[in-house]
Amino acid sequence: MTETITIGSDALQLLKELLLNRAFSRVAVLVDENTLAHCYPLVKPYLPEHHLIQIQSGEIHKTLQTCEYIWQRMTELNLDRWSVLVNLGGGVIGDMGGFCAALFKRGLYFVQVPTTLLAQVDASVGGKTGVDFHGLKNHIGVYKEPVAVFINPGFLQTLPQREIKSGYAEIIKHWLIADGEMFEAQRHIGLFTENWEDLIRHSVAIKSAVVEADPLEAGYRKVLNFGHTVGHAVESFLMEKPGRELLHGEAIAIGMLCEAFLSVKKELLPKESLDKIETFLISVYEKVPFSEDEIQTISRFALQDKKNTGATINCTLLHRIGSAVYDQPVTLPEIQEALRYYSLL
Repeated sequence: MTETITIGSDALQLLKELLLNRAFSRVAVLVDENTLAHCYPLVKPYLPEHHLIQIQSGEIHKTLQTCEYIWQRMTELNLDRWSVLVNLGGGVIGDMGGFCAALFKRGLYFVQVPTTLLAQVDASVGGKTGVDFHGLKNHIGVYKEPVAVFINPGFLQTLPQREIKSGYAEIIKHWLIADGEMFEAQRHIGLFTENWEDLIRHSVAIKSAVVEADPLEAGYRKVLNFGHTVGHAVESFLMEKPGRELLHGEAIAIGMLCEAFLSVKKELLPKESLDKIETFLISVYEKVPFSEDEIQTISRFALQDKKNTGATINCTLLHRIGSAVYDQPVTLPEIQEALRYYSLL
């Protein structure tokens, strides 16, 4: 597991202490134009002498081409295996920065400083790194733990509401797979919560426990993929549709609805539980329309899902709110049926 996960207003001070106390030869900070403008000024006072590497924001730039640019900048800055890369940003920065650090000169140190809710509760924890490839989500990547993760909830004040909602989807996912009581308590509160720090701590605790039990996703860690088989297919499809792109959490919300539907279809989840999930998610996330032709195309993206075994599409489903089962085989027609269910809501 990660050496340290720090959550709270003291996170940046502890980042400063880590960078000063560890014998790193050089410090580089990976940013995009948004985190450079809104987050870097908050972090800069806590950093020792360092270099900036700036990339363009957005999932569309989470590619090997961007990695090549990052590696070129690392080379120009003479980073060595005793250097550290501070990834300051959301899931794209964390995933790609961790991936670049893991491969550069066979691995240098990196630190995650997640600035979006999505990255704070999900992407920065667990050691998954990677990039998209030919429109397929996280198709190339490695497992590599950061030296530490520093989560400052104060960064949420820099985010638009859409980014908050995207991260909230992963929080909901954690409730659905591991804490039904929390789902019941929170579904009447929703985004009106006044204490994001407590929700972040709770979500990180769930994910950390799952990752600790199965670091390399040999089995149990797959429960974290609830909503992601269909969600990634939707996200990948819309990535190629200018103006219709979804944030990761928005796509996962669709995926959770579809996979909860499949859970009922396979007689794992009671229908009344689907009704609760449906009512809650539809109250938070706007519907995304799909034509029948699009449903057919989206379903085929699931054939490339990383959890698949050969030609079998493996899905994580629910057998009650608060408990998930992984490696559940689903077919393309079933995924299409689930997407039609969603489209008719």
